Amino acid sequence: MPDDYNDILYLFRPQYDDLPQMSAADRAAQFSPFAALVGYGEAVDETARLTDRKLELCEDEANELNAALGRLLKIISEQPEISVTYFIPDGRKSGGRYVTKTGRPRIFDSYTRELVFTDGTRIAVDDMMTLSIEGEPPADDLF
Repeated sequence: MPDDYNDILYLFRPQYDDLPQMSAADRAAQFSPFAALVGYGEAVDETARLTDRKLELCEDEANELNAALGRLLKIISEQPEISVTYFIPDGRKSGGRYVTKTGRPRIFDSYTRELVFTDGTRIAVDDMMTLSIEGEPPADDLF
């Protein structure tokens, strides 16, 4: 099968006196894909990203959390190891995610109602879902 492009394959580009020669990079850019909707892919990805909605504690869960906070405040000077599950709001869309932080609390800031950890992390009481103190029996065993 004869090669149909042999007659033009090794021809030189045309040269014009009134136009400067285009660089190879500029010539290649003419054939690169064109993104007509800049940022559209990122917008689709952001819309597809899932977030959780913030759950409201029922009365029993709120009482249990308050009791755990009360027990923690009595021994906070000892800096016991605790685990707190709390809600972090999403900065770009409604909702957020739940995270569990394990560490040692330094103080409870009663003005901002935040638990401050030794590493500087601050968790608002209003965002807390659960709180457990290491070495303490589960809440069911306390009563």
